[in-house]
Amino acid sequence: MDFRYSAEQEQFRQQIRQFLDDNVSDALREEIAVSGHSPGPLATEFLKLLGKQGWLGIGWPKEHGGQGRSMIEQSIFYHELDLQDIHYGNLTITSLALTLIKLASEEQKQEYLPHILSGDLEICLGYTEPNAGSDLASLSTRAVRDGDEYVITGQKVYTTGAHYASHIWLLARSDPTAPRHKGLSVFIFPLATPGVTVRPIYTMEGIRTNEVFLDEVRVPASAMIGAPNSGFYTIAVALDFERVFMGKYTKIRRNFDALLACCKETDDAGQVLYDDPVIQDRLVRLHIDIERLRLLCTKTAWMIDRGKVPNAEASAQKILASELEQRLADEGIQILGPRALLEYGSPHVPMQGYLAQSWLLAPMMKFGGGTNEIQRDIVAQRGLGLPRG
Repeated sequence: MDFRYSAEQEQFRQQIRQFLDDNVSDALREEIAVSGHSPGPLATEFLKLLGKQGWLGIGWPKEHGGQGRSMIEQSIFYHELDLQDIHYGNLTITSLALTLIKLASEEQKQEYLPHILSGDLEICLGYTEPNAGSDLASLSTRAVRDGDEYVITGQKVYTTGAHYASHIWLLARSDPTAPRHKGLSVFIFPLATPGVTVRPIYTMEGIRTNEVFLDEVRVPASAMIGAPNSGFYTIAVALDFERVFMGKYTKIRRNFDALLACCKETDDAGQVLYDDPVIQDRLVRLHIDIERLRLLCTKTAWMIDRGKVPNAEASAQKILASELEQRLADEGIQILGPRALLEYGSPHVPMQGYLAQSWLLAPMMKFGGGTNEIQRDIVAQRGLGLPRG
């Protein structure tokens, strides 16, 4: 099998690379590095520029304003962004827009997709609750029909992006009499709707996420995505897309290459680090697993290009990527020693502070998009056909 880019794909890659070389500044990289994943003014401006150039809809069908390109070409785009230290993880583009294209009504597509494509509309996820995380069917947020509206009451937590997003994509129980997984619906509505309150929560890395309170929030019935009580299927589709983009290969590969470069230097005792056979063994094991991730990323892209939604494959990719990022941080800190724990901006920090940042962030990646334990259940049941444990 030939894994090289075709001539057309290589030309596309060069086009993106030239655009990024012309438009990505050191100031933008600096803002992203210190922003705590909340977009600053330069990042917001850059997002709108991507929209203006049509890059945000690379893989969207042309009838919805996209370029109709393949998933492989989308992967090329995100690969080039990562190479520029623009680690773009906007779920509005990579997950929710794709789900809208697949499941929303024509009216909803016309209402939301053009604004997403331009970079003017950003959506946060309202799934997790204080007592419903991995088991979302246990959620208690209610959506009660009242004429042409639904009245939503409840609480969401870890709603990342709610402090700057314009809309929320929210899962609520719309039929309390139905079986747990069958009485749920997804709604999309503005966060400025009366009755919505957003309060900050901070992770140990300093990244802001949020809790969202909903006090008799009235939304039109047309805010529901898909059929009534089909919300569990809707979020399953969205989560599959999310996991594909969570498991990106390039950032991990680039940081491994940076670690490898550090190992070519001498330590305080005057020894070259990668002369140590133990360090060589650690580096080889990381390299092998990074190549496994690259091949899995290629497979999920291939599936999407053929109209399939990767399910077990997306879960496997998410497991491998999140745990590999944790291992890379752990191994890097063990190899480079205490200076690897210095933060970004220190004059003596190796790898621009990636190891310390990743060591703090990686645990969150293991449960974002669904815990890795749940992902293993999905691989077992839907990938291998094993019975429920």
